Amino acid sequence: GFLPLQGHVVRNWKVRWFVLLQDKLLYYKIEGGKKEPSPKGRILLDGCTITCPCLEYENRPLLIKLKTKTNTDYFLECCSREERDSWALDITGAIHAGHPVQVQELHRMKNSFKLLENISLHNIVERMYDSSTGIKLTRNLDQGNRYKETFTGSALVDWLISNSFAVSRFEAVTLASMLMDENFIRPVGVRSTEATRSSDPSEKFLDDSTALYMFAESSKKNTSSKEEVHFNISELSGKIVKQGFLVKQGHKRKNWKVRKFVLRADPAFLHYYDPTKEDNKPVGGFSLRGCLVSALEDNGVPAGVKGNVQGNLFKIITKNDIHYYIQASSKAERVQWIEAIKPLT
Repeated sequence: GFLPLQGHVVRNWKVRWFVLLQDKLLYYKIEGGKKEPSPKGRILLDGCTITCPCLEYENRPLLIKLKTKTNTDYFLECCSREERDSWALDITGAIHAGHPVQVQELHRMKNSFKLLENISLHNIVERMYDSSTGIKLTRNLDQGNRYKETFTGSALVDWLISNSFAVSRFEAVTLASMLMDENFIRPVGVRSTEATRSSDPSEKFLDDSTALYMFAESSKKNTSSKEEVHFNISELSGKIVKQGFLVKQGHKRKNWKVRKFVLRADPAFLHYYDPTKEDNKPVGGFSLRGCLVSALEDNGVPAGVKGNVQGNLFKIITKNDIHYYIQASSKAERVQWIEAIKPLT
């Protein structure tokens, strides 16, 4: 699949097509909408160590870090927590494929939980407040309101794991729930507040990138309606239904570029982002109301499509008769995107 990778010489981000083999991770360049036949590079997994979650870049919270036995660091970015954890699990399995005892130990640690005796909740909160290594406080959007000095549920889970307070996400959620029960942190916004009413204690804290929390002693919510955004705030306030990397044909130059697509409902919008940029702002998007979406045949190049494309194409026509040509990585992924978009049109 597609993942942004940080370069070693020029420290910029390029999107590459990754293929995981038993002993190595290959990555390919995409030119003209098609994968090049030879890999651009490879990451040897023998003796490799993996860090996930990796919180070294504040603006990129969904990173995986791989350190080879020659001490070369590779940073890979995913588009969602679920995708990141899936890649990390598969890569970890490949790294330890020849060491079944280590695999069994990983499973044992993930399936057990005990709060370390030398760690108190007060110690955790003190570490969370640390200006350099603590939880990063950011502005977040919920139901059209902007909240200052908040963090998401998934961000706290990532932080607890990366600071060795928990081994698995289950452990981290348990710890976070305890912090909330002891009034160290509190929910803000609709999603996290509604979860606290659940009768199941394990569902009161959400390991979710749309659930917002803040320190309990922080001031009351601060909202701002004068943020400089290129898109109407209401467009970006809908619930995320699906997200992932797809290849899109440009409107003017007709070239193909990998974009991160985010599909939202209520209101129904499809936005796309440049994953090589540091900011998390859409570079385009449109309302799905009145749109038509359909798959394009792979035999030959359809009218309106330029270049020798890979295939798995689909087309979205807006109510203003603007045509978007998009490539998925597989037929199955194309079907999933079409099925997700259709009910929102």
